[in-house]
Amino acid sequence: MACGIFSDQGSNLCHVHWQVYKASYQKLEDKDTLQFFFKMTTSGGGGFCDCGDTEAWKEGPYCQKHELNSSEIEEEEDPLVHLSEDVIARTYNIFAIMFRYAVEILTWEKESELPPDLEMVEKSDTYYCMLFNDEVHTYEQVIYTLQKAVNCTQKEAIGFATTVDRDGRRSVRYGDFQYCEQAKSVIVIYPYLTSALFVKGARSVYHQLFMSSLLMDLKYKKLFAVRFAKNYQQLQRDFMEDDHERAVSVTALSVQFFTAPTLNYERLQSDYVTDDHDREFSVADLSVQIFTVPSLARMLITEENLMTIIIKTFMDHLRHRDAQGRFQFERYTALQAFKFRRVQSLILDLKYVLISKPTEWSDDLRQKFLEGFDAFLELLKCMQGMDPVTRQVGQHIEMEPEWEAAFTLQMKLTHVISMMQDWCALDEKVLIEAYKKCLAVLTQCHGGFTDGEQPVTLSICGHSVETIRYCVSKEKVSIHLPVSRLLAGLHVLVSKSEVAYKFPELLPLSELSPPMLIEHPLRCLVLCAQVHAGMWRRNGFSLVNQIYYYHNVKCRREMFDKDIVMLQTGVSMMDPNHFLMIMLSRFELHQIFSTPDYGKKISSETTHKDLVQQNNTLIEEMLYLIIMLVGERFSPGVGQVNATDEIKREIIHQLSIKPMAHSELVKSLPEDENKETGMESVIEAVAHFKKPGLTGRGMYELKPECAKEFNLYFYHFSRAEQSKAEEAQRKLKRQNKEDTALPPPVLPPFCPLFASLVNILQSDVMLLIMRTVLQWTVEHNGHVWSESMLQRVLHLIGMALQEEKQHLENVMEEHVVTFTFTQKISKPGEAPNNSPSILAMLETLQNAPYLEVHKDMIRWILKTFNAIKKIRESSSTSPVAETEGTIMEESSRDKDKAERKRKAEIARLRREKIMAQMSEMQRHFIDENKELFQQTLELDASISAVLDNSPMVSDMTLTALGPAQTRVPEQRQFVTCILCQEEQEVKVESRAMVLAAFVQRSTVLSKNRSKFIQDPEKYDPLFMHPDLSCGTHTGSCGHIMHAHCWQRYFDSVQAKEQRRQQRLRLHTSYDVENGEFLCPLCECLSNTVIPLLLPPRNIFNRNPYSESIKEMLTTFGTATYKVGLKVHPNEEDPRVPIMCWGSCAYTIQSIERILSDEDKPLFSPLPCRLDDCLRSLTRFAAAHWTVASLSVVQGHFCKLFASLVPGDNHGDLPCILDIDMFHLLVGLVLAFPALQCQDFSGISLGTGDLHIFHLVTMAHIIQILLTSCTEENGMDQENASGEEELAVLALYKTLHQYTGSALKEMHSGWHLLRNVRAGIMPFLRCSALFFHYLNGVPSPPEIQASGTSHFEHLCNYLSLPNNFICLFQENKEIMKLLIESWCHNIEVKRYLEGERDAISYPRGSNKLIDLPEDYSSLINQASNFSCPKSGGDKSRAPTLCLVCGTLLCSQSYCCQTELEGEDVGACTAHTYSCGSGVGIFLRVRECQVLFLAGKTKGCFYSPPYLDDYGETDQGLRRGNPLHLCRERFKKIQKLWHQHSITEEIGHAQEANQTLVGIDWQHL
Repeated sequence: MACGIFSDQGSNLCHVHWQVYKASYQKLEDKDTLQFFFKMTTSGGGGFCDCGDTEAWKEGPYCQKHELNSSEIEEEEDPLVHLSEDVIARTYNIFAIMFRYAVEILTWEKESELPPDLEMVEKSDTYYCMLFNDEVHTYEQVIYTLQKAVNCTQKEAIGFATTVDRDGRRSVRYGDFQYCEQAKSVIVIYPYLTSALFVKGARSVYHQLFMSSLLMDLKYKKLFAVRFAKNYQQLQRDFMEDDHERAVSVTALSVQFFTAPTLNYERLQSDYVTDDHDREFSVADLSVQIFTVPSLARMLITEENLMTIIIKTFMDHLRHRDAQGRFQFERYTALQAFKFRRVQSLILDLKYVLISKPTEWSDDLRQKFLEGFDAFLELLKCMQGMDPVTRQVGQHIEMEPEWEAAFTLQMKLTHVISMMQDWCALDEKVLIEAYKKCLAVLTQCHGGFTDGEQPVTLSICGHSVETIRYCVSKEKVSIHLPVSRLLAGLHVLVSKSEVAYKFPELLPLSELSPPMLIEHPLRCLVLCAQVHAGMWRRNGFSLVNQIYYYHNVKCRREMFDKDIVMLQTGVSMMDPNHFLMIMLSRFELHQIFSTPDYGKKISSETTHKDLVQQNNTLIEEMLYLIIMLVGERFSPGVGQVNATDEIKREIIHQLSIKPMAHSELVKSLPEDENKETGMESVIEAVAHFKKPGLTGRGMYELKPECAKEFNLYFYHFSRAEQSKAEEAQRKLKRQNKEDTALPPPVLPPFCPLFASLVNILQSDVMLLIMRTVLQWTVEHNGHVWSESMLQRVLHLIGMALQEEKQHLENVMEEHVVTFTFTQKISKPGEAPNNSPSILAMLETLQNAPYLEVHKDMIRWILKTFNAIKKIRESSSTSPVAETEGTIMEESSRDKDKAERKRKAEIARLRREKIMAQMSEMQRHFIDENKELFQQTLELDASISAVLDNSPMVSDMTLTALGPAQTRVPEQRQFVTCILCQEEQEVKVESRAMVLAAFVQRSTVLSKNRSKFIQDPEKYDPLFMHPDLSCGTHTGSCGHIMHAHCWQRYFDSVQAKEQRRQQRLRLHTSYDVENGEFLCPLCECLSNTVIPLLLPPRNIFNRNPYSESIKEMLTTFGTATYKVGLKVHPNEEDPRVPIMCWGSCAYTIQSIERILSDEDKPLFSPLPCRLDDCLRSLTRFAAAHWTVASLSVVQGHFCKLFASLVPGDNHGDLPCILDIDMFHLLVGLVLAFPALQCQDFSGISLGTGDLHIFHLVTMAHIIQILLTSCTEENGMDQENASGEEELAVLALYKTLHQYTGSALKEMHSGWHLLRNVRAGIMPFLRCSALFFHYLNGVPSPPEIQASGTSHFEHLCNYLSLPNNFICLFQENKEIMKLLIESWCHNIEVKRYLEGERDAISYPRGSNKLIDLPEDYSSLINQASNFSCPKSGGDKSRAPTLCLVCGTLLCSQSYCCQTELEGEDVGACTAHTYSCGSGVGIFLRVRECQVLFLAGKTKGCFYSPPYLDDYGETDQGLRRGNPLHLCRERFKKIQKLWHQHSITEEIGHAQEANQTLVGIDWQHL
């Protein structure tokens, strides 16, 4: 069963198709899903629901909705019985009138007038110019043309185009006749649009009516199918014609087809289909659902001769033939190419007819099928020998010939040819007749080819054969031989079905001419060999491409594979010596092997190196072909195997190259007509599945026990694959400490019809070829031989030995083994040469120093030879030969071991000598550079002393702030500039060193995304609301540069960008105008730099910094202000310091949240880039006041302080509920030095920090008590009356009193204390990070451990009492006043009375939305989503925001909105409201994650949904069911939390430049 998911790209039937899918999917959910295998795919639309059709479903044809219950089945009644006869009669009349009217209007062709009964009595000179949708032109074309034709704005034109697309028509001008006619003439004349009228809305209604009323009824479906078949030729002819001038609507068919049950017409009129619309809008597209119903298809074959009709219709449209009647494809115009694509749809119809194979054959079915087979042979006859090529000599071909059309035809027919053979295999009578017919057609084809070719006699080794004089490199040769290949397929079926043995008298086997059978396939294979040898270079790429597709998995089953089978068929019927002589002749190698001492002659000549190399390659290819002919016996019918063995072998050899993902394996295997490879049934037997990690895919790895079946010369390997597989297998053997020989595997026996094939290995000519190559190798004569040639000969010898061994092991008693290869290779060559035997030459080569790689293989051959000898002599009494062989083998092995040992000893002595020389050179160098060496030692000593004195001592109490702050000795910091490689110490007076940084607005921590800054120029960011609606985050890659080096680099980037814009006008992955650049080292996106500083609190001076550092302080401050507020840069703006403090606070909060979410300790080792960024950012924020206006910073401090300690000067401050306390703390602490600018002792600063921290902490506790302690679960602890619990309860009662009893009463001190501790923990963690980086105090080792809350340790580190309620008791009087003032604020009262909301603590972590486990649930959700601006139309690209869960209509003009003066798509607009310009989306129909940042940046990212094989399926191309991978989804969420989306986009765009050219703003 297969469920289809349809998209509506170009289709108006989307909602019908989605319902079809949902009904189908519902069926899966209704049943036990495990018994179904289903696929999800996208489609262009077309067709109707098969629910209820018992033949369309293997089982369970009804969904839950349509399932007939027993009561309905019993009581089937005519619904018309409830209507009176009068009503029925009136209804018939009304319907007749309605349909007549609909047909008349929809087929009306006169544009200037209406039908007579619709003409207006009085005509006024008022007209509309209507634009109709013709489904051909793009949005851009329509918009551009409308702007020219009716002088409208782009926005108006977009509105017109959207309405036309949705409704099918739109009035674009209103006025008198001349005014409207002018607009019409411009639109028609303009090259983009034509005046073809087509009412989209009407067509939509017609299709729905037609599908639901006619074809959903099984009886009418069959009646319609008969009519469809009868008129098939006319329908298809009209479908091809494509008359653009006439405005005829396919909608006219609605009535004709609707009345099909009455059968009151003879044929369908051709005009109805003469149309320029896509196939899904044509009735011709219904063939898939008519022809695939098994009973219908067979009925149409027998009664309407459907196969013959389809094939003849197809051939009628391919009229271009050459003199021999073969198809001739010339270069197509665009229109001809379009028509050729339409013609190909007929092949699909043929495939649909054949897809359901018959179980029972009637005589009628046999007769009609064979008639169809005759027609099919006629088609193949027209393809036999088409597109012949002739070798180009001298000059390169001027124009590449057209080859694609012929191969496209071949690819489309591949499955049809296979299915024809499958049908033939089902009935012996049909098979025999088909075999005869095919042989007759092939004989006819050959009759035309051999005219004028002269006979020639070849002789070698006392054998002679007569053949024709033919030279592939000089004559015409074609790669297209479908008739030969079909016969090869049928011959295999004859063998497999044993028809050849049951009815030999019925088969024309005696009439077969083996030389005729092998001639053309052999030519084709020789052509491939010559192309590989470089003989056809001047023929251009067209031939290279043809050879590639000939071997490609899409074509090879019915091309290359069948050529091998045809050669095997021929060889099995003829003398192998004769075959090899003919093959030598076709490879143009006959002279080489028939000439004595060819090697010596060539080695004495040095002029023909290219020719020798060419001949070597041809010999290698010929030997490879022999290996294939003998070794490829895994097709059922050739060898005694089944289909499973064949697939297993394919998989084993693919996995021998490398471990592969499921999709890679599927691509490398041929598919059947149902797009199945059969892999699932065997994969478990040959491979282990390794699950994927966070990236990558699930991989299949070959089981070790299957490695023995590896064949180095597997015929489906490309040359690159063969090389990789050989290397991988040798590596594996070395790892297992085995020898590296790759012997041929043990092969299954041939079927009887092919049994004589093995004799080719022991034929005289084969032995001559082997002996000759080995002789060349022994003589080691220059260029005459190659290692590949020798390797192939060794492989052939190995195959012959394996074959003989099997014959001996499987021989029956009293049978003589006729395969005597071992005896033949033991005999020396005959006179006059008297060359040594093959065995003797192998023993000689075993010790040849130039054949190190092949020694193991030669050793294996000798070992196997001895084993066979042992088997042969086991029956006799004399084991002498065996003993001799063993002794010889052992002695040769001992010699080899000794040789290896000697070489290893030489290598060891050489290594020792080199090491001694290096040691001596090193000693001399130290003696000559004593002074430099001494300095290095001193420096090392000083560094180790500094490290020894570091404050990381376990028994020391570390305090981060206050008068008791731990004093840390200042360490010198040396850094290296990545641009000039100069090292420099970081000092206050030196040149500035900077980190590349990226500042961005963020809503990752936001609890309120609906907030929007109306006027950034007037907005005051001093107080951050606790909802953190939008913050400013700073990140860095951690790479350091001199400020002046960075400035030079940035200036060069700007200059380059200006030149590039003038030249190319394309986007880049960074926007220089916004100050963006890529880090020179890691190419990480950056938009500013942070200066590196020493701890600012250790510098007691108002203006300590050099001008260079001050400039960088201003640069980074201005960048933060510009990005954070989205305003123009202004370093004098008083808000600059606030944005710097805010960015510092927000970044620390982000890091704390990540560490908390991942359950990591607060001070767990951070990545270097993060650590450097936080340190530099905190120190920068602390130092920025030195370059800001003192009065401004002091004013900010006063205002911030007044929010906690109310005064008379600041009346408009937010209440305590509306202030984020950590932002407030950072602002107060960093602004405080501006008040202390006269006193730089440092003591007062520390005291001030401590008091500020205590005050803010107490305010935060009050915040928590007011907002987060309202629920009491009644589970009290035993020690609930402890000191801390009583203190917090007392504080709560005080609050209760000050709020006028509006605060809910609480009685559990333990519950309160637990809530306060949980609520304040994030604040304490952030504060610890802040003061750690500000003051440089190391973190206590206790906090670095994981697993506990560290509350007490944090309090100690931050100079807080463990019982923090003591803070209130120590400052009792003043805190009473402050708490009273906080509680009396009107906003607090409103909150307590339920009139407003407030943030509760701790704030929950933001997460991406929850996604369903099964991807089909998302598809269902998207199918119900309608475009919000198109009146209920389905969205073409429904896209889900993963941040907030909103479904958007993406990539569509209808939902574009204006943003900052520019039209942007729905997703881009949403990123600004939801993510401050950054968005994460899931494109549901493509199963693709989309990252967006701003208007020009975006990339696609791997989705979190995987199939059962651990692979994603972007575009739903494979269609396997998908399930959520939580680890991958967490990875996307982590990228979002880490603010790395923009960085990810930057890296993706740099890696793939095509992403840069996409108009992301339109998504």
